[in-house]
Amino acid sequence: MKAVEKPYRVLIADDQADVLEALAMALQARGFDVEIARSPQIVLETLRVGQYESLLLDLNYKRDTTSGEEGLRLIEKIIEIDNQIPIIVMTGWGTIDLAVQAMRRGARDFLQKPWNDEELSAKLRMSADLYRALQRGQRLEAENSLFRCQAPRLIANSPAMLPIINMISRVGASEANVLITGEHGSGKEVVAQTLHALSQRADKPLVSVNTGGLPEGTFESELFGHVKGAFTDARTDRVGRFEMADQGTIFLDEIANVPLRQQAKLLRVLESGEMQRVGSSRTQQINVRVLSATNADLRKACSQGEFREDLLFRLNTVQIRIPPLRERPEDIPAIAAHFLRKYCERYGKNVRGFKRDTMEQLLRYPWPGNVRELDHAVERATIMCQGDLIALSDLGLESSDFDGGATFDTMSLEDAEQLLISKALARYKGNVKQAAQVLGLSRASFYRRMEKYGLNANRKEV
Repeated sequence: MKAVEKPYRVLIADDQADVLEALAMALQARGFDVEIARSPQIVLETLRVGQYESLLLDLNYKRDTTSGEEGLRLIEKIIEIDNQIPIIVMTGWGTIDLAVQAMRRGARDFLQKPWNDEELSAKLRMSADLYRALQRGQRLEAENSLFRCQAPRLIANSPAMLPIINMISRVGASEANVLITGEHGSGKEVVAQTLHALSQRADKPLVSVNTGGLPEGTFESELFGHVKGAFTDARTDRVGRFEMADQGTIFLDEIANVPLRQQAKLLRVLESGEMQRVGSSRTQQINVRVLSATNADLRKACSQGEFREDLLFRLNTVQIRIPPLRERPEDIPAIAAHFLRKYCERYGKNVRGFKRDTMEQLLRYPWPGNVRELDHAVERATIMCQGDLIALSDLGLESSDFDGGATFDTMSLEDAEQLLISKALARYKGNVKQAAQVLGLSRASFYRRMEKYGLNANRKEV
């Protein structure tokens, strides 16, 4: 009998009693376990003694203040207590500039008052789902030493990543095979770990294999195992990766590099759920969920005869594309801070953060190697840093490798607003409805801003 999921525990904070009451009633009616707080101090005290899976915070707590500074400082203090708990901020005086600041400090999402109950509920539910997955992954990491799956650390607060987070939260609990696409270093393996942690197989192994790195001569042995004497060097029986992953999940990375002859063998296992160790006549039944990843265009590879179309159909029940880091610059401060904490612990350093011009360079740099390159850059900078803040020279990034365009820190509010709106239009190929939704604006407000900045080309309503 399947265990009944506990209600999501949510802490909401606002200085207005009527707002708290309305929020609590709306969320309790949708199955949330809600607690309230009327000040930043009460929020912090409550977090230290209780466990919550999502936070909903106002940004202003004093009468006649609209700057949001209290809320921004509160976000930073919350992150010190729990750097994984999802934070959604609300304000009646919201601007795009304030939204950017809140998400840069660590908030996951942003809403303006008056809110829509269904939209708010969906955002909180999605955030809480991912938080539970992170906690479950950490428990598994501590308990399971044979099939160690690092607890996923999916940092995704940017508008470009919100649809991805929504997709992951919906697909994770299913049994669907998922094809994860994106450039090298964009975080495909972290997405696979998160999908596994969200699934009903989370207490079973997640087995990762770089299929593109397997020599063709050992491909079958690596994936399906072999028996003693199957070939010259087979001195003992060997368990293959699929058998290791039985009842759990197998992650096939670099799937586009599998040779055609081996693709046929892989397809047979995916279609029938049956496999044989090399050299054995005994058929074994296995039950695995398949996650795969590639940076290649598999449909193009199919049209060129380099990849089997029937195998592609088996792999991509659902396809998730991870945007490159240059399309999600809002995530860079949080990702860089995560790597800095990791490497300070590894190398015994006490570095508090990044100097302002250093962070500006991180935001300007195009990151052709994506998150992996940022990881390496922060590791180097942590080692080289001689003070308590990482300096520009510690990074080792050549200024000639990127242009010196403006960043949010140096832009005017109007320039930042224009940039975000134009990026949203480009991301959704002129679809005004989707672009407005991702920025939390009505279509009427979005059109007014388009007209203000002369962004009126290639409009689409739906």
